[in-house]
Amino acid sequence: MNLMKTTFLMALLFGLFIALGKLIGGTGGMVIGFLFALATNAAGYWFSDKVALAMSGAQPVTPSEAPDLYDRLARLSARANLPVVPRLYVIPDPQPNAFATGRNPQNSAVAVTHGLLRLLPPDELDGVIAHELAHIKNRDILIASVAATMAGAISMIAQMGMFSSMLGGGSRDDEEGGVNPLAAILGIVVAPIAALLIQMAVSRTREFSADRTGAEISGRPLALAGALRRIEAYAERQPMAVNAAASHMYIINPLGGDALRSLAALFRTHPLTEERVARLQELAGPGAGRQAA
Repeated sequence: MNLMKTTFLMALLFGLFIALGKLIGGTGGMVIGFLFALATNAAGYWFSDKVALAMSGAQPVTPSEAPDLYDRLARLSARANLPVVPRLYVIPDPQPNAFATGRNPQNSAVAVTHGLLRLLPPDELDGVIAHELAHIKNRDILIASVAATMAGAISMIAQMGMFSSMLGGGSRDDEEGGVNPLAAILGIVVAPIAALLIQMAVSRTREFSADRTGAEISGRPLALAGALRRIEAYAERQPMAVNAAASHMYIINPLGGDALRSLAALFRTHPLTEERVARLQELAGPGAGRQAA
């Protein structure tokens, strides 16, 4: 179901891109905007692990420096059938949290905070690491990069259209004499917002997928559910000092704010934690809700 939803959302992004490009800049504008956004995001994807780790202040950890943690990572990586054990990093922050990065399983890394290692019991720590390995296994970084490429291209074309309209230029395609100016303005305003909403929906869907796959890797859905609750509670009380642009990487938004229930929730990078917990309880089977309470 999550795969079908992701496919549908990605198709919506492609459709929105094609429609806006045709409306604003014709075939030429559509292609130029896409190629520029593709080049920008391809570079970001290629160096995403280095950028993410540098932004978080993560420090590399060798097996000899943290043998128990590395053994845990290696054991869960084997259960996930990953070709190699991801590189291990520790973030010097008291908030419990974690993220995974890397363009493919062979070039991946898992970063955990000091708070995660200090505050979570072993079964919940397994659940969190398994969730991050699920992101690597499911190639979610690639999916997020494609979604960002399309959203960036849509914003680029909208900006081109706005600049053209300010100069009094008109959109003209090879076969058409022009477009309705009101429709063009509406597309310029609405399309980037719609693209961002779809991109955030893709991010939320991949979190559900990683929860499910992570629970299968660790074999303990309720432990992951407990970890999500614990991490959210700490994030609400003590937000992490991270760039908002990087908040989507973590298992729980490190900036807190999970209490949003209004229209602004459409722009969330993560699903509501109680919904994630409910799905994990359902995965665990009857009576799981009482056990996890």
